[in-house]
Amino acid sequence: MSSKSAIAPMSLLDELQTTLAHGTVARRVETLRRVTDLFINGAVDFSDEQVGLFDDVFQCLIDHIETSAKTLLANRLAPIDTAPPLTIRALAFDDVIEVAGPVLSQSARLDDKTLIENARSKSQAHLMAISTRKVLSGAVTDVLVQRGNDEVIQSTVNNPGAEFTERGFTRLVNRADGDDNLATCIGLRPTIPRHLYLKLLAKASDAVRQRLEAANPQLAAQVPNAVKEATRRARSAPSAITRNTEIAHALVKSLHQDGRLDEFQVASFAQAGKFDEANASIAALANVPVAIAENMMIESRAEGVMILAKVASLSWSTVRAIINMRDELTGGEPTDISACKDTYERLRPSTAQQVCASIACSKTRPRSEPQFVSFRRTPRRQKNQNLSSFDPASAPIAVTNAVESVYQVATNSGESSVQCDA
Repeated sequence: MSSKSAIAPMSLLDELQTTLAHGTVARRVETLRRVTDLFINGAVDFSDEQVGLFDDVFQCLIDHIETSAKTLLANRLAPIDTAPPLTIRALAFDDVIEVAGPVLSQSARLDDKTLIENARSKSQAHLMAISTRKVLSGAVTDVLVQRGNDEVIQSTVNNPGAEFTERGFTRLVNRADGDDNLATCIGLRPTIPRHLYLKLLAKASDAVRQRLEAANPQLAAQVPNAVKEATRRARSAPSAITRNTEIAHALVKSLHQDGRLDEFQVASFAQAGKFDEANASIAALANVPVAIAENMMIESRAEGVMILAKVASLSWSTVRAIINMRDELTGGEPTDISACKDTYERLRPSTAQQVCASIACSKTRPRSEPQFVSFRRTPRRQKNQNLSSFDPASAPIAVTNAVESVYQVATNSGESSVQCDA
């Protein structure tokens, strides 16, 4: 870079002082244009120190210019990776979205910490701008999902560059209740955790296609394609299994085959918030298919968890860790731990085993009987069969309340009810 270019920012600082002290608004805008031109033309070659000088100049000017001039500056600086960082931050936090929007949606100078701070404090329009960035980390989308309105949520979910944490997906699934369009978009995200995908399917309406077509008649030709894809995934369990779920199942399978899977391991998985690992471990120790355990684990009530745990002979401390994990992941109302403890201590192992057997048997009932849990057909398992023969992909299409379904199945087969010790 030439020496003339190197000293240009310093000469502009002198001119800036004169402009701010005696210049008109038009002169300030002209000075801003000149400074911006100079920066853009040499942005690639400027050192950090020189960029810092431009930062000082820009910040002095933007406090004394009209909104239209700041908007123009934001649009010109937003695409530049080496744009002055403090100026970019000031523009991003401007209350006027025409100023902040270009920077929030494009500037690489804004790190996650700054984006999160902005998303937590600024308007829905600011959140919308952030939601359109090419890349969004899970930490940023957590805030967008928590604070954003329906438009922000939809924009974020539709962004292919957005990542979501498990907590974020949990909030999205809860938010999608009654919103078929959002539910479809969430279900098509390739990284949605399996248990949340199944929970989403459990809430899905059979009339989703008709309702979307009725709400958007002008898009009727396009909407069914998305719905058909969601339906295909709902009918094809393997596509609902993410890579992380496969890894979790493989780990538990290895631990079980090596004789290293025990209650301590289950508790460790639960305390770490690792749903897939905890679920597969309980399934192995209870000697039930992973799919059945999974559906009992994701029920809104905790009875299914306690039934599995009793079959697996787990202590109450481990059961409590599993229930706490569920509460943390779902973000719903906390479970009444005291009542669950009382129920678990009174629950007979023989009763828990009968319940699991009743659920497994219910998979043979016709799908036209909606009052029963609907499972895919799988070969009858031998008593000593281990996790190596489990089929983690054999997930049900819909989930109903485990306790209510078990009661109906038990009643139909001559059992009076689930009994507990007095």
